[in-house]
Amino acid sequence: MNDEIQHLDSRIQKWIYKQGWADLRDIQKESIAPILGGQTDVVISASTAAGKTEAAFLPACSAIVDNKEGFGILYISPLKALINDQYRRLESLSEILDMQVTPWHGDSAQLKKRKAKLNPEGILLITPESLESLLIRESGWVNAAFNSLRYIIIDEYHAFIGFERGCHLQALMHRLECLLDRQDDPIPRIALSATLGDMDSVLSYLRPTKSIPCTLITGKQTQSSLKMQVRGYVDSASNEAVDPGEVNELALSADQKIAKDLYDSLRGDSHLIFANSRHRTENFAVMLSDLCEKNFVPNEFFPHHGSLSKELRVELESRLQKETLPTTAVCTMTLELGIDIGKVQSVAQVTAPHSVASLRQRLGRSGRRGNPAILRMYISENELTSDSNIIDKLRIQLLQSLAMIRLLLSERWYEPSDTDLFHFSTLLHQILAVIAQWGGVRADQLWSLLCKSGPFGKVTIDHFKELLSHMGGIGLISQLGSGELVLGVAGEKLVDHYTFYAVFKTPEEYRIIVDGKSLGTLPVDSLLLPDQHIVFGGRRWKVKEIDVDKKTIFVTPVKGGKPPKFGGDGMSVHDRIRQEMFKIYKVGDYRITVGETRLEYLDGIGKDLFLEGLRFFKDSCLERNCITSHGRHVYIIPWMGDKLVNTFVVLLIRVGYKAGAFGGIVEIENASKSEVIECLNRILTEPAPTNTELADLVVNKETEKYDYLLPSSLQSIGYCAKAFDIDSTIAWISEAKKFDFF
Repeated sequence: MNDEIQHLDSRIQKWIYKQGWADLRDIQKESIAPILGGQTDVVISASTAAGKTEAAFLPACSAIVDNKEGFGILYISPLKALINDQYRRLESLSEILDMQVTPWHGDSAQLKKRKAKLNPEGILLITPESLESLLIRESGWVNAAFNSLRYIIIDEYHAFIGFERGCHLQALMHRLECLLDRQDDPIPRIALSATLGDMDSVLSYLRPTKSIPCTLITGKQTQSSLKMQVRGYVDSASNEAVDPGEVNELALSADQKIAKDLYDSLRGDSHLIFANSRHRTENFAVMLSDLCEKNFVPNEFFPHHGSLSKELRVELESRLQKETLPTTAVCTMTLELGIDIGKVQSVAQVTAPHSVASLRQRLGRSGRRGNPAILRMYISENELTSDSNIIDKLRIQLLQSLAMIRLLLSERWYEPSDTDLFHFSTLLHQILAVIAQWGGVRADQLWSLLCKSGPFGKVTIDHFKELLSHMGGIGLISQLGSGELVLGVAGEKLVDHYTFYAVFKTPEEYRIIVDGKSLGTLPVDSLLLPDQHIVFGGRRWKVKEIDVDKKTIFVTPVKGGKPPKFGGDGMSVHDRIRQEMFKIYKVGDYRITVGETRLEYLDGIGKDLFLEGLRFFKDSCLERNCITSHGRHVYIIPWMGDKLVNTFVVLLIRVGYKAGAFGGIVEIENASKSEVIECLNRILTEPAPTNTELADLVVNKETEKYDYLLPSSLQSIGYCAKAFDIDSTIAWISEAKKFDFF
C-alpha cells in the first residue's frame, strides 16, 4: 500500500485490504489530501465505474470516523434509487467503522428516519427535495443535527448543472451554511460526475461566491475497448395515407425491423435500450415482449421510465442487479445515471441521442468489469421519392448521430452546461421556501441571501422588486407593518402541498385538435407559436391557435408531401454538433481516425443512406449555399444550434412568413429564395428586435414549474435566455452575406 493510503484511518485501510485491492486508483489517491485537508471544494470527474464514490467517501469517512455528535457527511443525489444503491454500497464500510448511514427520502423506512432524528450521526443520504422539506419544516433540528457537518457530497453533478434543479441545489447548500452560521467557515463540497463539459464554468458553478478554492481531480483517459455499429433502416414510402388519429404504420414498419434486430441481437443477456421518449419506450417494450411470446420464450424485455410505478421500476432494477436472468430494460433517461444495475453487456440507442453528454453517460453503462463497451445504434430514415423534403434528403438524423459519435470518441467533447439562465421560477420557489422556513423575512434579507451572495446572481434588483411586487399582487406573499414579508393565503396553500418541494416538472402534454377531433397529445418542451409548422402523427400541420389554459393546440393540415423523418425531440442541440455535421459532409467522410486507421462503423444500409445525403449535399452545392429552394419551400441551413434556428423561425413568422424548423433546418412555405434573402438583408439594416421582444411573441413560455406565477415580463426574459440569440443570428447573416453564401 502506498503513502497516500497511510493517511486514511486504520479501519478504512483494513476495509481496503479486505476488498482484495492491491492499490487504490489514481483519482482515489489524489483525492485523499485535499478532502482530508477540509479547506477546499473538490470536483472529481472520471468515467463511469472509475471509483468516484470511494474517492469521496474513503477520506471523508476517515475525517468523521470518531464524530458521534451530528451528521458528518451530507450526500445529495438526484435520484432516490441512487440513494438506495449507495446505501447498499456503503454497508460494509459503515459496519467496519461502526458508522450510521441513513437513507432519507419519501420511500425510506420510517424506523431509520426516527433513529436518525433521535441520534443524528454519520452519513445522511438525501435528495434536494427532502432536504428542502427538512429546512422548511424542521430547521431547528437541522441546525442541531448538522452542527458538526464536515462535507457535502453531490453525486451525478452533471444532472444538476444548468438546470432549475441545480439552481435549487445551490440555494439549499447556501441556505444550509447560513443556517449553521458557516459563511466564514464554508462546508467543503465534493462533486462527482462522469460527464462534465467546460471545467471553468463547472468549478464556478459549484460555489458561485468562490469563498474557498476548488480542486479538480480528473481520471485518466483510458483506452478501453469499444465495439460499435450504427445500423440504418429505410421506411417505405408506400403507405402514405395514414390516419393521424391512429398508430402511424409507416413509422412502425421501420420500428418493427429494428425490434426484430434488437430481439435477435440482445436476447439471452442483459442490456439497456434507450428509446428517448416514453411513447417509444413502451412501443419497443411491447414489440419485443410480443416477439418473446410469439417465439414461446420467457419475456426478457421490460420498460423503465418515470411514469411507471415505483414497484415496477424497483423490480426491474433488482432483476438487473441479481444477474440471474437475462434482462433488457427499454428506458428513457431514467437509467442514464449511476444506479448500480449489475453487468450490462451492451447499450442500444434507438433514434439519435439527445446530446453528446447523454450518449457518453449511456455508453458508460456497458463495458464494466473488464469487458469492452458495446454500442448499437439504430437509425431509420424515410425512403426518398420525388416530393421528399430536404431534411430527409440530407439524412439529418443519421448525420446528427454520426456527428455526436465523432465528437465523443475523436474530440472527447460534450456539451457545456448553460449557466447563464435566470431561473425565475426557482427564485420564486426559494422566496416562498425561505419565508416558510423563518416565518417572516425582510426583502433586503431575501435579496442578500438569494441574489447578492446566492445562486441568482444574474437577477437584478429591478427584476427582484418586480417579482416581489407581483407575488404580493397574486396573494403569494404579504407585508406586515414591521416590513417583514410573510406567506399570503395563496402562498401558504402552495407551500403546504406535498408537491412544493420539487422545483422541476416534466414537459406538459398538450392536446392536438383538428376540426374538433383530437389527434393525441404532444409534450411541449420546445418553441411553439401561431403560424408555426409542426409534424405530428406522420403529417404536417400549421398551428392556428394555442390555448394555454386548456393545454390545447388547434391545427390545420398543410400540403407539401411527406413530413421529415427527423424533427428533433424538443431538446436543444448545440452549435458544435451542427458544425460537425457540416464538416462531415464537407470532407465527405464520417469515419473515426485511430492511429493511421480510419474505422468503419456503419452497416451497408447506413452507408447507402450516408452516401445519399452526401450526394444531395454536393449536388445542391450546400457547402456554399446556406439558402436553397426545393419545391414550394425555401430552406435556410445555418448548420448552427437551436438558439439560432429558433431565432430565425420567429423573425420570419414576425414578418408574415409561414415557417418551422426540423432538425436544425428552417423551412419557409410559399416563398421564393430572393424574397427570403431580401428579408435577411432587411434584418441587417433595420433595428433588430431584442431576444425579449422575440419571446413576447411566443404563447407558451412556461418551461419551468412556477413560470405560470411569474409576471409576463419576467417570463419573457427567462424564456429568451433559453431559446433565442439575436446577436449570433445577425452575426451569422452578416458573415454569410460577406462570403456570398446566399
